[in-house]
Amino acid sequence: MGRKKLLWHLFPFFLLVTLVTLVAVSWYSARSWRLFFLEQTAKDLETRAHLVEGRIGGQAALANGPWVDKLCKDLGKITATRLTVILPSGKVLGDTEEDPAKMDNHGDRPEFRQAIGGRVGMSTRFSYTMGHEQMYVAVPLKDQGRIIGVVRASLAMTAIGQALRVFYFKTILGGLAIALLVALLSFFISRRLSDPLENLKRGALRFAQGDLSRKLPIPQTDELASLAEVLNDMAAKLEDRINALIRQGQMQAAVLSSMIEGVLAIDAEQRLIALNRAGARLLGVDPQASLDQNIQEVVQDSGLRWFINRALVARDPIEEEVAISEGQRVLQAHGTSLRDASGTNIGVLIVLHDVTHLRQLEHLRRDFVANVSHELKTPITSIKGFVETLLTGALKEPENAENFLRIIAKQVDRLNEIIDDLLSLSRLEQDAERGRIFLTTQKIQGVLETAIQVCGPKAQAKGIAVHLVCPGDLRARVNAPLLEQALVNLVDNAIKYSEANREIRVEAERAGPEVVIRVKDQGSGIKPEHLPRLFERFYRVDSGRSRASGGTGLGLAIVKHIAQAHLGKVTVVSTPGQGSIFSLHLLPD
Repeated sequence: MGRKKLLWHLFPFFLLVTLVTLVAVSWYSARSWRLFFLEQTAKDLETRAHLVEGRIGGQAALANGPWVDKLCKDLGKITATRLTVILPSGKVLGDTEEDPAKMDNHGDRPEFRQAIGGRVGMSTRFSYTMGHEQMYVAVPLKDQGRIIGVVRASLAMTAIGQALRVFYFKTILGGLAIALLVALLSFFISRRLSDPLENLKRGALRFAQGDLSRKLPIPQTDELASLAEVLNDMAAKLEDRINALIRQGQMQAAVLSSMIEGVLAIDAEQRLIALNRAGARLLGVDPQASLDQNIQEVVQDSGLRWFINRALVARDPIEEEVAISEGQRVLQAHGTSLRDASGTNIGVLIVLHDVTHLRQLEHLRRDFVANVSHELKTPITSIKGFVETLLTGALKEPENAENFLRIIAKQVDRLNEIIDDLLSLSRLEQDAERGRIFLTTQKIQGVLETAIQVCGPKAQAKGIAVHLVCPGDLRARVNAPLLEQALVNLVDNAIKYSEANREIRVEAERAGPEVVIRVKDQGSGIKPEHLPRLFERFYRVDSGRSRASGGTGLGLAIVKHIAQAHLGKVTVVSTPGQGSIFSLHLLPD
């Protein structure tokens, strides 16, 4: 059954009560008025009957029947009443409407029998003589205390009914007017009661929808005013709490979003209930689409899934390193129980920290230590061996001793180069960290020419021509000594690994938002598998050939750090058997 507004509950009720009351009052009034009218009519008929009684007088008048009949007819016409004089025997002596001789004996009439008994008789019944219903009132006719007859007065009920119908009609019209007025008043009162409640309902609905800023109007009714004030106070407190929760949620979201660690919250049913951006990035998923999904569907890596399953059943916090994406990324995973305010375990909290860079640095450090040790051990072993040879008697052989000393000097020079390159790298890193590398906007053609001139003797020794292509007005933000050092290392490497009588090109141009310097050679090239690690310290494509050419294994690492100090980068493109192209990308002026 559909719900109705309060107005349509109150208004029909008020109207029904009013109509029932009005009908009851009207019925009671009509009934009372009818009884009153009948009583008054009966008294009036009794008075008229007594009037006839007074005119007749005593027993002597009854002996003159015609006179009595004429008296009834005359007085009946004057009073518009049917008057009848009846002897104790029931014989009609005179009547206003009929001939007494033709009328039946009235000894059996109820009103007559009551009057003969000494009382005022009254009866209402259908008159066969008149053909309609009549009211009869009979009074005893006395002479010297003795009843000598009955005087009866009657009136047609049609007259009484007509008078009552007029009264009923007026009563109904008045009742309808009162009912219409009461209906209007009931509707107005119902509206006065329902409108404040409607306003309260609309306000409560706004509160339920989250609009807590608009307060409810205060009705004039004390009870409704108290309710509106309570609702407004509730809305104000609710707004404060919601704002506090929103601020707290925003703060938590900001903290989670700002964390570099990935955070995953998983409930007891293994559904993902929270995931920050760092966690989504580590897992490679959409944070919004992954919520409320089973964690086994979200996490694809089997090792991480195994760790999460262990964390879900573990009582104590656990920690483990997990390698994902086929070992390309290493995560430090922490798992602990997730508890609500009452301390009930509702899931597990997983924190993932990407330690790939740290592990790579550790790997590079281990490789660096091993490479430095290896690079230093080779010349030191050679020096030690030739010194021991000299000490064991080779000094007495001038030709061999001189040759051994030249080898020792060469190895010392190699040690010195390694140490110089290590010191250069260390200075570059320290200066870059402390902001001591200053860049100025200048033309770079002169710097490139100087670098080529430094490498000129080596190039001439192998018959290699070094060509420079650089616009004279090309400018960039550079540190000239460092840029020259990087170009010297690149050109020197190109000369070392190029066949004799080949050509090397140094080109500089502006390419979009940067200045690019390229060193192109026609050497043997580099295999693709070596390119990702080419700029690592002491990394060698061909260690035997590199040492034979006199390299320390640190030249390209120095070039990379110089490029980074210029807020740029160094790249390489190489094809085995066709040569290599090393490119320095710098900032424009």
